[in-house]
Amino acid sequence: MIFFYRIIINFIIILSPLIILIRLIKKKEHPIRFKEKFCFFSKKRSQGKLIWFHGASVGEILSIIPLIEKLEKNKNIKKILITSSTLSSSNIFLKFKFKKTIHQFFPIDSNFYTKKFIKYWKPSLAIFVESEIWPNIILNLKNKNIPLILLNARITKKTYKKWKKISFFSKSIFNKFDICLSQNNETKNYLRKLGVKHIKKLGNLKFSETSLKNISKINTNTQKFFDSKKILFGAISTHQNEEMFCAKVHANLKKKNINGITIIIPRHIHRVPNIKENIEKFGLKVHLHSSESKIDNKTDIYLVDTFGETKLFIKICKIVFIGGSLIHHGGQNPLEAARVGCKIIHGPNIDNFLEIYSLLKKNKISLKIRTINQAKSIIQKNLNNKFSSKKIIKKLNSIGKEVLLNNQKEINKYI
Repeated sequence: MIFFYRIIINFIIILSPLIILIRLIKKKEHPIRFKEKFCFFSKKRSQGKLIWFHGASVGEILSIIPLIEKLEKNKNIKKILITSSTLSSSNIFLKFKFKKTIHQFFPIDSNFYTKKFIKYWKPSLAIFVESEIWPNIILNLKNKNIPLILLNARITKKTYKKWKKISFFSKSIFNKFDICLSQNNETKNYLRKLGVKHIKKLGNLKFSETSLKNISKINTNTQKFFDSKKILFGAISTHQNEEMFCAKVHANLKKKNINGITIIIPRHIHRVPNIKENIEKFGLKVHLHSSESKIDNKTDIYLVDTFGETKLFIKICKIVFIGGSLIHHGGQNPLEAARVGCKIIHGPNIDNFLEIYSLLKKNKISLKIRTINQAKSIIQKNLNNKFSSKKIIKKLNSIGKEVLLNNQKEINKYI
């Protein structure tokens, strides 16, 4: 099976100049640093023990920042390398000031490039985050006897079914991990079925607190606008049709003379022009975050069309709707919003994050909605009620500290 996988990867490499060109035109690649994906490194490998973390994108990188901050204090570690695949994640990384930690883009998972990557960086320990499973680099790491950890491991039912179809191949990859530190029991069970020998359920690292002081702030004029308005609710990681659902909730609140702003942050920003058009056809006024024009005082919907800025906006929201939950997607992770003290509302489809939502529900932090009227009523009630965001933050920070400490202890065993 690995033979066929390598043929596919080599075919992708042949097409890579065209793929990279298209991505450069779309501004999805760094104009110079994209070469790192082909092992033309922009940083030098210094002497001493190097620990390597790999996360796919923004969410994974942010989830390990508190852990990186802890490991930077470890005198035995001389350098920490973080790799990711997306431009947005590298931009987020630059917002943090580290002494030992550097960022490079993850190499193409070919046998040639992964061997070159490992030979150059010589990691003492490799840590992959969540569900980053790349066969060539995993096999080549183990050929060099480099310890391998799957951190904050997450395997959904959908993902498991895909791996199960090629069970012989998948087991030959998953059993190379020295240990998998699982977010939840569902993942733990799937990993066991996929051949992982050592698994520990330690909870979700996204409960850990990332230092918001390191994240940039909303510009002064925009902040003044928000300060002068009531923010009805925020909606993050929304998918198709969910933006219109939120717009209709906003319109219903407006009919009840509950005026203010609704902030919508779509999961995929390439959909923004279509979203804006549909909401404006519905009769609501929309302002784009990227727009340089002055925000109209009659704006209904503030539509965020930039990457990696969710935290900027959830900090100023009291109530947040989590997308991917009104459609058959399985939901999105609500922790980012919950950890800054937001009350969470969501649809019925949350299969991918059942344990997290169960915990939030138990602590009266989240509420399920199915209809526009339900959403309107909950938002109206919570706008009028004074709930303590400090209690929410304190509870989740307590959980986060425990999760962080337990993960750090396990990683220290391999350093």
